[in-house]
Amino acid sequence: MQDNKTIIIFIRHGETKWNLSFRLMGQLDSPLTKRGVAQGNAIAGRLLKEKFSSLYSSDLGRAYHTSEIISKATRKEIIVEKDLREMNMGIYQGHTREEMQIKYPFEMRQFEKFGQFYTLPNAENIVEKTERVKRVMNKIALRHIGEKVVVVSHGGILTSFFEFVLSIATGSTSRFQRLNCSYNSFCFCEGVWS
Repeated sequence: MQDNKTIIIFIRHGETKWNLSFRLMGQLDSPLTKRGVAQGNAIAGRLLKEKFSSLYSSDLGRAYHTSEIISKATRKEIIVEKDLREMNMGIYQGHTREEMQIKYPFEMRQFEKFGQFYTLPNAENIVEKTERVKRVMNKIALRHIGEKVVVVSHGGILTSFFEFVLSIATGSTSRFQRLNCSYNSFCFCEGVWS
C-alpha cells in the first residue's frame, strides 16, 4: 500500500430484530438476531485475512456488538467514535412506515415535499448527517495515513458516505443496497476519496 493513502473498510452492523420488522432505529437500538451474529462472525472471518491497524465503531449497541465479534476474532481493540452513529430520526425512531403514516401524516408530507432540508421534530436532517459523516471519515482517514482501517457503523451513514465519495445528490438512498455486514472499501489519497 502507498504511504500516502488510507484504506477504509466500512462494515454495516449485523441484522437486528427491528431490521426484520422494518422498524426505523435511528439512534435507538435493537439487538442482533442469530443471523446478525452469524453475519458478524462471517465478516470477522473475512477480516482475519486483512492486515488492518485499527477498528472503529459507532457507540450504538448493534454496531458495537458487531465490532465486538470482529475484535474477538482479530484481536483489535475497539475505538468508539460517537459521530459514526446512525442519523437521529427524531419522532420516526422505533416506528414502521405504516405507524408513521398514522401517527405523523403532516410530518411525512413535509418530508416528501422538502426532503433533505426538512428536519423532523427532535431529529437531525439529512444535510446535517452528511456533514457529520464527512467530518468523521476525513478525521479517521487523516489519523491513519498509510494504513488500512475497519469502521463499523450503520446503513444511513454508509449511504451518506457513498453519496459524498461518488459526488451524487444527498438523500439518494434508493440507489444503494445496504446489506448487513457488507464489505465496502474506500480509499483516501491526498485529500480525495474513491
